[in-house]
Order: sequence, then structure tokens, then C-alpha cells
Amino acid sequence: MSPSEQATDFQETYAAVTEEIGRVIVGQAGVVDATLTALICGGNVLLEGVPGLGKTELVKCLSQVLRLSFNRIQFTPDLMPADIIGTNIMSSDENGPRFEFRQGPIFTQLLLADEINRATPKTQSALLETMQEGSVTAGGETWELPPPFFVLATQNPLEQEGTYPLPEAQLDRFMFKVNVPFPTRLDLNTIVDRTILEQPVVPQAILDAEGILAMRQILQQVMVADSMRDYAVRLVLATHPEAAESGQSVRDFVAWGASPRATQALIRAARVRALVAGRVHVSFADIRAHAREVLQHRVLLNYDGQAEDIDLRALVKDIIEQTPE
Repeated sequence: MSPSEQATDFQETYAAVTEEIGRVIVGQAGVVDATLTALICGGNVLLEGVPGLGKTELVKCLSQVLRLSFNRIQFTPDLMPADIIGTNIMSSDENGPRFEFRQGPIFTQLLLADEINRATPKTQSALLETMQEGSVTAGGETWELPPPFFVLATQNPLEQEGTYPLPEAQLDRFMFKVNVPFPTRLDLNTIVDRTILEQPVVPQAILDAEGILAMRQILQQVMVADSMRDYAVRLVLATHPEAAESGQSVRDFVAWGASPRATQALIRAARVRALVAGRVHVSFADIRAHAREVLQHRVLLNYDGQAEDIDLRALVKDIIEQTPE
């Protein structure tokens, strides 16, 4: 199959999956697009939004449309790492007593880490290896998780009492941070119609694990010109106050900018956007498409920025608009 034919096949499959999810998830096209993009890239997503916006329903719908196994973990302050990855238990057979590893809920393909910031840092760190390596190590043994492994974590931006903010090292493991908007009046009416007044929609399976892994292989065929790569690099450098590419607001209010992982995420997401448009080469618009989701959780405000209550999303938007092509 030629590169152009692969791009067309990718485009049609992506559109079919998006359309099927849209039959269930109302008015969250941007959230669905970012989540599906990260899943195809092999990244993870942090969703920030108030309760009741359909975050759990989104993961359930993804598991049905993509034929992937799904587990949900409700994070609480008393949750322990063993509750997530599993633990060794004593069992016996004809050969006598022995220890046996009992797998935890993390052994799945789609994992919803609900209200992840309610768990202690020790428990949060149990996700680090799985998000980066796709494996679990316990009792001196390592288990590979079934690919494609994808973590979608949520946190509530309003209720901060009794929460443990995610450390920078863990935030950097998320490819995207996506802000989930509240539904519009039209969307709310549609949600009520679909969930209460009518028969709930049951999504149909469109893709499977092998298909997703095949789509990841196609990403490697998308050309990234030197100028495109350099543009992604300059976007990341523009978030660092000591870099020549940064503007005055970054120098005044930012303590530390995005990591090299941000550059990798920009390129990977841009390749998906190019294929969705039916192209086999990346454009400047492709790199900008998910730049805010890539950068906004990787930029740290300094003391002045926190005192001035600087809006990070607005700051990142300015960085993207002011970085020349």
C-alpha cells in the first residue's frame, strides 16, 4: 500500500471512530479528538473538569468502539499502590504453600484513573512505570501490560480540599492535559434527549487493538521537514524564561518551561493531524493543533506569576501565537 493510500485509510478509519463516539458523547468534539489522538500516539491524557461531564462515559465508549478492555480506579486518600498494581498472596497446591501474584485493575488496556489527585503521592507514583514503560514490576518480577495501554486520568479543578497535586515528574508523563468545557444549552438538551427521553445509544465496534497498533506504524511514514521540527523546538524553548525565543511575559512569570517530551508530543500529535487531513507531511498548523494541550501542564509559574494569578492557558496561547513560523 502506497503512503497516500495509507493516509486515506487512516483518515477514513479515524473519521469512522470519531463519528461512532459522537453518537454517544455530546458536544465534546475537542476532547474526543485529543483523547483519540493521544491513544493512537501511545500517550496518556489528563482530563480536568467538574464532575458529571461524561469523562467516565468517554472511556467506556472508547473501549466499546475500539474493542479494548476497560477498568476504572476511584482514587481516594487511603488507596495503596498494591490496590492498583496487585499484590502477592499465599496459596497452596499439591506442592505445598507458595506466593502467587494477584493482578490489580491496572492490568487492562484502557484505564480510567478517576480523581487521581485524591490519592497520596506514593500511590500516584504507582502509575509512573506503567505510563512510561507499559509494564508492572512487583516482587522482583516484571509483567508487560496488554497493548495498547492507555491511561486517562481525571481531576476536579474546583474542589481542592484533601487533594495531593500531581508532581511535575508525573504531569510530564501525560502527553496532553485537556480541559473539559461545560456543555452548551443545545448540548444539554441533546444529552437529556439521548439519556432520558430516548433509548440510550449503544456504540458499535469499529477498530481493535491490532488496528490501533497498525495505525501507530503508519505514523512513522509521515514526513517531518527540518523547518517543522525546528518550529516545534522553538515552541518549547519559548516556554523557558532563559531562552532567547521566550517573550517578556514568560521571563516575568515562568519559573521553568516544558521538557523535551513536549517536543516529541508535538511531532507525534502533528503526524496524526496530517493523516486525518489526508496528507503524509506535517504542516505548521498540524503542530499548533494540540500545542496548548501539550504545553499547558508543563509550564511552571514562579512566585510573581502565582501572586499575579496568571492564567496558564492564556499564557500558553500567547506563546503559541507569538512564536513565528
